[in-house]
Amino acid sequence: MAVGIGRRQFISALGSGAVAWPLEARAQQAGMPVIGFINGGSADAFKGRTAAFRKGLSETGYAEGQNVIVEYHWLEGHFERLPTVVADLVQRGVAVIATPGSTPASLAAKAATATIPIVFGVPGDPVALGLVASFARPGGNATGINFFAQEVNAKRLGLMHELLPKATRFAVLVNPANATSAEATSKALEEAGRTLGLEILLFNASTPAEIDAAFAAFARERADALFIGGDDFFAGRQVQFATLASRDRLPGSFVTREMVEVGLLMSYGASVADMFRQVGIYSGSILKGAKPADLPVLQSIKFEFVINLQTAKSLGVDIPATLLARADEVIE
Repeated sequence: MAVGIGRRQFISALGSGAVAWPLEARAQQAGMPVIGFINGGSADAFKGRTAAFRKGLSETGYAEGQNVIVEYHWLEGHFERLPTVVADLVQRGVAVIATPGSTPASLAAKAATATIPIVFGVPGDPVALGLVASFARPGGNATGINFFAQEVNAKRLGLMHELLPKATRFAVLVNPANATSAEATSKALEEAGRTLGLEILLFNASTPAEIDAAFAAFARERADALFIGGDDFFAGRQVQFATLASRDRLPGSFVTREMVEVGLLMSYGASVADMFRQVGIYSGSILKGAKPADLPVLQSIKFEFVINLQTAKSLGVDIPATLLARADEVIE
């Protein structure tokens, strides 16, 4: 009995998305390669992104369950699980580690193995992060796509300023558990805020309860608008953010469209679904024999500016016609 309990506890520690041994046995029996997929969000919130990853795999001739097994690890914001998850994948020698949308997972995988191929999707510069030697020649066991979430922070704040010209106090929420992203976002927003003459109020949250507490702090500080820093855990809490922002009548923005689809005011950033698809394509290419060192790091070229017109009306926000014309999509 004690052995059974310990085994269950170990499986639980690996994360919410996978059970190692049955998948490994299935892979060995069928002769299928295993892709270890890690993301800081949740499976329920990211069904569309998962479908995009599978589409990318299919474009290289791989179908999940037929000639490849994908082992999903959804951390749901529990980044402390990363060392255990990555160590297990490395010990079992999976064919590829895919980390779309997660800088912490990408860095943890790179630190854990110099041989297993890693396909990342990161918002920041992968050269500066130490993931690759250069964009054109990655030079090691990692490659992937840079989707510029950090580089577009200032532009997103500028769009919010155009949309809300009377707003002067902007709350900026970052996840300290995703330290690289949090630091880059805080620095970029403080600089952009000075340029635009806006007051930037920095707040932290790394759990659902801390998100609730942060909204109480926004109210106390009389924030005029909310800038949610790019983070895969935050992206998985889209309903919570949209519900709280609606309750408090707080105009908010995020880097991806999903939050706008459920009620946040606006988003601006690269197409994350397309990034997941590209990670799927590169993962399949590596399974077919390509080497990460020879696959140049891609850069997102598809960006989306999305506005929720119904939310704007409920907040009493009059959107300038020029801004509506620039939007890639207006949700009514």
